[in-house]
Order: sequence, then structure tokens, then C-alpha cells
Amino acid sequence: MNAGSKVGFGISAASMTATWIWAASLYAAATSGYTFGVSGPLHYGLWGALMILFIYPFGKRIRSLAPDAHSLAEILHARHGSSSQLILAGSNIIGSILSLVSNYIAGGVLIAMLTPLNFSTGILVIAAGVLLYTLWSGLRASILTDFIQVCAMLLAVVILVPTIFHLAGGPDIFREGQGNLNQQQLSFFSSDAFFNQGAPYIAAVLAYAIGNQTIAQRLFAVRPDKIKATFVTATVGYGATVIGIGMLGVLALYLGIKPIDGDVNNLVPQLAASYLGAGLLSLFFILIIGAMASTADSDLSALSSIVMTDIYGRNIARPGKANPRLMLLLGRLTMVASTALAVYIASNRLNILELLVLVGAIWGALVFPVIASFYWRKVSNTAFSVAVLGALVSFFAVRFGFVALTGDTALLTDILSVIGVGVIAGLMAFGFWGARVGVLTGVIATVVSAPFGIGFLHTYPVLTASLLAYAVSAILCIGISLLRPDNFDFGLLARATGRFDITTN
Repeated sequence: MNAGSKVGFGISAASMTATWIWAASLYAAATSGYTFGVSGPLHYGLWGALMILFIYPFGKRIRSLAPDAHSLAEILHARHGSSSQLILAGSNIIGSILSLVSNYIAGGVLIAMLTPLNFSTGILVIAAGVLLYTLWSGLRASILTDFIQVCAMLLAVVILVPTIFHLAGGPDIFREGQGNLNQQQLSFFSSDAFFNQGAPYIAAVLAYAIGNQTIAQRLFAVRPDKIKATFVTATVGYGATVIGIGMLGVLALYLGIKPIDGDVNNLVPQLAASYLGAGLLSLFFILIIGAMASTADSDLSALSSIVMTDIYGRNIARPGKANPRLMLLLGRLTMVASTALAVYIASNRLNILELLVLVGAIWGALVFPVIASFYWRKVSNTAFSVAVLGALVSFFAVRFGFVALTGDTALLTDILSVIGVGVIAGLMAFGFWGARVGVLTGVIATVVSAPFGIGFLHTYPVLTASLLAYAVSAILCIGISLLRPDNFDFGLLARATGRFDITTN
């Protein structure tokens, strides 16, 4: 589950980079470039890269409190109890299943376009291959293969993106294809790109960073003194790779290329098949398969560790009586069952970009309560649970149009969304510079954005739903926690996590 908790810098940095670079994220970056123009890949890749950077200050705190833990949810069990633990574990199960679906879709599309096999067969081949080696030793298998995969991916991007650009026409593309773009798509400062892609993604990837078990596993696997170096290095590697691939979507837009079958997931393999010879096409195949496998094996490892730790180890087995052999069997059965479910769902071929934003926004409801639980002694189980559930209700109500954003409702959601802007900005500043700077930054961000956001933000329902999740969870968590008369002893966390075969007091 945590590869011994002493993994060195090189392997950890490569694994973190490879895990964050999905095949799905490469396709989604290209979709962003094709949809929003020249600023699309920047909004996708830059914010995603910065969110890796924002993980490490919170990660150092969490690791210091519970150095031998296996999951964030396990620590929440010690901090609050089963309900909070299972809320986080359940959200991670949903998120990792959807992540598997996204990656299998990406792999299936690639195989269908570049080989005689069809989409469904491609998914089966990809899923079976990843499952077989991950069953061997879970996270250890994942991080060892990640190192090879990230080296191949970085080499492929450096070679393939300039090659496709050159073969497609070089700099002349920008002059001859300018008429295929509207003014928003031509601008590096496109408001359309920011409000529809950049801003929702800022909220989504912060949630990914804090709530995702695939990230938490690597946090608990790396040597404690290498946490900062690992995440800083991964920030650079991710940003360069994803922005580079995203520019292929911009290239397709300038060329006036229409996605096969109208499916934007086809854009990247379509460009590769059109302009690359057999040798470079093989390199492209390695790029996508490496990106897909590096995240899919991480999701399988995360799912197995959640079932082993948070379902069996802390809730089914009697305290101190967990059976290691049964635990391992359950973990491996989880991998098999998760693969089967993801393959079944992937046959629907959902839009990957929308899927990623949706999952990240759902996790947004957890960000404030989770972070507060590791710093503020007054956060209670009731505060955590009510805050998360309240935020999810508000998110789904707005995201799927159950509530009409008109009149007083629109005004209320705008006010809460502005507060959500402050919560996100405050959390980012808090991680690096502490509570005082975090609170000040949050207040300033709220005040500055209020004149622009109130009366306007509700016109962007996806962004509004994401910001509501942050605002509602923060307001409820703070309000209920202030009613708690006693303070939690953080010293209990280290003693109550990490071991399943002894009874902790």
C-alpha cells in the first residue's frame, strides 16, 4: 500500500509526474486547445502543474502527523470516526473508477484508430495489461513502471510535437489558418477560456490534489525529507508535457481539422495518424499507453488500498485483529472488480474533459474540511460530515440545473461563489505562509472579486457549482466547529494509524 514509505527522490518524482499525466489529461489538454484556442492548453497545463506544487506544504503536515498511514481517509478515521472516513473513501472510489474509465477510453480510442482492433477490444487489451502487472505488488509495481513510463513520455513529447508541427506546414499554419479561429480563440487572455476552462479547473485540480488517494499514496511512500523536491520536480515535468500536447489541439484548430465522428477524444490520435510515419507513430503509441498505464495502475493501487485500509482494516476487522492474507486478497479482488466495472462504463465514450472537471468539482466539497481537520483542533465529525454533504447538495443542484439561476437565487449563488473564490485563494496562501496570510488573502480575494462576480458568475453554471462547493463546505465546517467546546489532540493520529494487527489507545 505504501511501498515501504522510504522511496527515494528520483523514483518518487518520476512516479508523481507520471501519475498526474493521464492519457486522459493529454487528450483533454488537446480538447481544451481545440475548443478555446491558444490559451486553452495554458489554462489546462499551468493550473494543473501549480496544483502539484500546492500539495507539498499540506503533505508535509499530514505526513508529520501520521507518518505510517496508508490513506487520508485512515487518518480521518482516527481524527473523526467512520462516517468522515467513509465519505472521503467513497469519494475516492468514485473518482478512481471514473479516472480508470477516462484512461481506458483514451487507450481504446488510440488502439481503434491505429490498429485493426475495434474500440471495445482496445479497452479490454489495455485494461488486462495494466491489471496483470499491478496485481503483482500494488504501489511498488506502479511506481517502478512509472519511472520507465515518464522517461518515454518526456522523450516522445520533445520529438513528436515539433515533428507534427513541421510536417503539418510549420509557421505558415498560423497565417493561413487564422480564419478558422474567432477572436476569443486567438487571444492569450481569452475570458471565454478562463471562465469555462481555467477557473473551473483551478477549483477542480486543487480538489484533486487534496482528496485523491493516488496522490496520497505517493505522499506516504516518499522519504519525508524528499517531499518538497519530489513535488516541485513533478510540477515542472507535468506542465511542460501537458501544455506541449495541448498545443496539438490548437494546431488542429488552425488546420481546420474536424474530429472523426465528431468526437474530440479522437483529435490527438487523428493528428498522429495523419502526419507521422510508422516509426514515430510507434513512439506516439508509447506516449499515450505510458500516460494511460501510469495513472490506471495508480488508480488500481488506490482502490485496493482503500478497500484494504478503510473498509476492511478499520471498519470490518476487529481492532488489532486484521488478517493480512485476507486483506491482501481483498485488495487484489478489488483491482479485478474495478477493472471490470471501468471497462463496462468506458463503452459509453464520455467526454473526457467534462469528466475530469466533474470529478474534481465533487472533490471540491472535501477540500476545506479535510485541510481544516489537520490544522484546527475544533473541527468535529459532525462539522466535517455536514459540511461535505451540504456542499455536494449545492454542487449537484447547480451543476445539473435542478435550481434555476435567476432572481434571488442567482444573487445568492453569486455571493457564495465570491466567497468560494476567497476560500480557494486563502487555502493556497495558507499552505505556504500560514493561517494569518491565508485568512488575509482569502478576505482580499473575496472583496476584490465581489464587484465583478456578483451579478455575473451565475452565467457560468459549471464555475458557479465548483465555487459553491468550496464556499458551502467552508461556511458549514467553520460554523459547526465553533460550537465544539473541546480540542482534539493531534498526537493521537500517529498512534492510531499505520498498524492493523495491534490495538491502539
